[in-house]
Amino acid sequence: MTTPTELSEPAAPGSRAGHTAAARPRKPGRVRRLSKRDKVVLGIMVGIPTLVQLAFVWIPTLLSVLLSFTRWNGLALSDIRAAGLANYSYVFTDNPAFWPAVQHNILWLLFLAVIATPLGLLLAVLLDQQIRGSKIYQSIFFVPVMLSLALVGIIWQLFYQKDNGLLNFLLGTAGTPQAVDWFGNSSVNIWAALVAATWRHAGYVMILYLAGLKGVDASLKEAASLDGANATQTFFRIVFPAMAPINIVIVVITIIESLRAFDVVWVINKGTNGLELISALVITYLIGEGQSIGIGSAFAVILLVISLVPITIYLSRTFRKEKF
Repeated sequence: MTTPTELSEPAAPGSRAGHTAAARPRKPGRVRRLSKRDKVVLGIMVGIPTLVQLAFVWIPTLLSVLLSFTRWNGLALSDIRAAGLANYSYVFTDNPAFWPAVQHNILWLLFLAVIATPLGLLLAVLLDQQIRGSKIYQSIFFVPVMLSLALVGIIWQLFYQKDNGLLNFLLGTAGTPQAVDWFGNSSVNIWAALVAATWRHAGYVMILYLAGLKGVDASLKEAASLDGANATQTFFRIVFPAMAPINIVIVVITIIESLRAFDVVWVINKGTNGLELISALVITYLIGEGQSIGIGSAFAVILLVISLVPITIYLSRTFRKEKF
């Protein structure tokens, strides 16, 4: 029979049991070293996107900045000549289309911010009420988002056509002298193009806000109702502030959409006759009949700066508020 003394007797120092007891446990949080294969895979995963970003974003951006200070017809590299600030001087003082384009871009931004974005928010709130057929309505309103802006321009060109367009047909003026040339009349074509842009932008905003509304904690709404808040007060004081990340995304998207609005106006009349936009001027001078790479690059740099300034200011203020 084994005695308690025998049970408590320690194992010999050279035995296996003694070696196990003497072994130290692994320290928690110890990081395993990457193998050679891991390093190769990590390098590929990081390197390929970085190279793509450099090749298609940063290098072309840097070249555009450099070319904006030159004169070049786009043919032989030997034809490149230094121009200093002459291209920017021409854009700001001598180009007749630049300041109308700036005004139209500002109008485009205001229209999307005041009309299209609230319309998308309204659609999202209505479709979030679990009404019958809400999935069908979501699909219908989201269809324009899946279409390219060029195709959107073609569709609305058929809608606005002077002689056979649907709008003039509904107004009873199709084929008559009273028919309005919605895209040809410089006093109304910018508004017609803005309606076409709203058709697509509102659907995009609707989907983003629907995702935001699904993420709002239901207990916040219940607490607001218990405190006596009505539906409007609950939305503007509880739900809308809770969607701050979505609001930031939509503000940035709205600014970008207003500045890169190119496809619709280019399909209509190549950005002329009342539809001048900075993005259309970039393409006009880069690949148009009066090709001038230096001036086109100057327009591109101006568009880049204009787009970065409001986005940077807004995001810096927003993140500073969240930090404090």
